[in-house]
Amino acid sequence: MLDNRAGIEVEDLLKIVLVLVVVWIVLEILGMILGTIGWLLGPLQPLLGVVILILIVLWLLDRL
Repeated sequence: MLDNRAGIEVEDLLKIVLVLVVVWIVLEILGMILGTIGWLLGPLQPLLGVVILILIVLWLLDRL
């Protein structure tokens, strides 16, 4: 007797794995790009964070 417990086929599982691998690669590339940008900015990173924070607060208060 064959027990048909799974309703998902192998091809569907392979597609899910493929999508997860693509997402992983994209995240690795983005991390590398952001790391390079962060290295280039160096000591300006805290200042950039404050500027972004101020812009978000101004946008939320409709002052921008």
